Amino acid sequence: MAKNKKKTAAASGGEGIKIVAVNKRATFDYEIIEKLECGIVLQGSEVKSLRDGHVSFTDSYVRVLNDELYLLGMSISEYMMANRLNHHPVHTRKLLAHKREIRKLAMASEIKGHTIVPLRLYFKNSRCKLQIGLGRGKAVYDKRESLKKKDFDRQKQRIMKSYM
Repeated sequence: MAKNKKKTAAASGGEGIKIVAVNKRATFDYEIIEKLECGIVLQGSEVKSLRDGHVSFTDSYVRVLNDELYLLGMSISEYMMANRLNHHPVHTRKLLAHKREIRKLAMASEIKGHTIVPLRLYFKNSRCKLQIGLGRGKAVYDKRESLKKKDFDRQKQRIMKSYM
């Protein structure tokens, strides 16, 4: 039997899932109403760079244009071994989803204060997937409440650890 199986599947809760990046800022700035898993169209050098974990979600968001989803602002660093066949780090990437899901997200994102944000990027059975979420912007006092809850949970864990 194979002794050194990768623990990425067990740690992430699914079979064959390797998480590349998580957008923590999105869950802090937005209250996520609905989540959707979709594919992403990438070039070969982008996939290799993602496998190395060179991705940044800062200021990235999703737009619906002509009944198609597009990811804007996500940066995937250039792959060093690709030479002249390399990709541009920040460009518009097409997302793959069903038409009815796209229409549903388009109608929901037109409401004031709602936007579609990327939540996490991962490989599922060797295919790159992006989890996006429909988010409603949080007010400043909601963000403070989130910080208080996070701090309380951290203190609770610290106390529980000291008693064990």
